[in-house]
Amino acid sequence: MDWALIGKAVAMFAVTNIDDMVVLIVFFGSAASSRSAIVRVCLGQYLGFAAILAISILGAAGAGLLPESAIPYLGLLPLLLGLRAAYTLWRSRGREDDTVVKQSAASVGVPQVAAVTLSNGGDNIGVYVPVFALTSAAGLTVYTAVFLAGVALWCLAGWFFASRRAVAPILARWGHIILPVVLIGIGLSILIEGGAFGL
Repeated sequence: MDWALIGKAVAMFAVTNIDDMVVLIVFFGSAASSRSAIVRVCLGQYLGFAAILAISILGAAGAGLLPESAIPYLGLLPLLLGLRAAYTLWRSRGREDDTVVKQSAASVGVPQVAAVTLSNGGDNIGVYVPVFALTSAAGLTVYTAVFLAGVALWCLAGWFFASRRAVAPILARWGHIILPVVLIGIGLSILIEGGAFGL
């Protein structure tokens, strides 16, 4: 077993997914302790990260599935999702907090989480493609296994932090407001940093 390669894969996953931890904590907080919503967050995270891996592997193989110039425009996904969540929040103003929290949990869907994970993965793809291009098939298997295990660990850590006494009450009260703000912020940062639309 190549422990050096495993260590490199662990370090690369951690460094490229620090921002995902914050997003996961917010999503788990918005799940409002609903088991089905928690499962949807985990499935969405896996689906989105699997898409990042697939694009990276194909890019490393020279398939050029996603041109580099298109990556900044992935920021439109979380931006639109955030605006939609903000609109839903605006429409529900004046209702009881419990109703808003239940709506927030119901709105956390697999496609939503997957889209945010994928759109937030432009930097991941930029790092993974050159590394994968120089890696053997056996090495690629190691990277894939470590990364998929890392997603499980990230989901567990995100749920853990979202359910802590210091964090849970804040998310329960403000999670439905924090979520659209975080999504819009992620979308704008991806668009601006990538120079989309000449920004």
